[in-house]
Amino acid sequence: MTKIVDGYFRFLKFAIAACLAAMVVLVFGNVFLRYAFNSGISVSEEVSRWFFVWMTFLGALVGLREHGHLGVDAMVSRLPAAGKKVCFILSQLLMLYCCWLLLSGSWDQTVINIDVKAPTSGWSMGLFYGVGIVFGATAMLLVLYDLYRALFGKLREDELVMVKESEELAELHDEEAIREHQVPAHAVAGAKH
Repeated sequence: MTKIVDGYFRFLKFAIAACLAAMVVLVFGNVFLRYAFNSGISVSEEVSRWFFVWMTFLGALVGLREHGHLGVDAMVSRLPAAGKKVCFILSQLLMLYCCWLLLSGSWDQTVINIDVKAPTSGWSMGLFYGVGIVFGATAMLLVLYDLYRALFGKLREDELVMVKESEELAELHDEEAIREHQVPAHAVAGAKH
């Protein structure tokens, strides 16, 4: 099962890179054609906007899986283990509800717009709204998995705070862990990736 999940997220990372590459080619190509030949690619603005939306949602999924989102942990990190667990479970339940709202709303919009054609490309607008379905369903599974791990005691206390207040503080904590436990620096760098 782990291989399937890892493969899925490798595919998402590839899709993000492909969206970014396509956006660069479309936008740069359009700018070059406008200045050099006084013409352009008519679909470039619309399609690059779609790629940007897909890239953003897929990147948020990767960040959710890797617990890489920034957040405020000033209060929660000072709570005892039981308090952290209660806050974690409540936040996961709220996230699950938000994911459900996004999934159901995206489903409705996709169904409504499946036959609507985009003005320039002629693609179905359902493709545009479909990213919410991909995000909502995948995010719900990730949140449910973390909720299961919390409810059945499969999370360590340090895993109960899944956001980082800043990237600088996260790096500082890694350096402190190296000094305290004499963890080799390459082990911490490898754990980040």
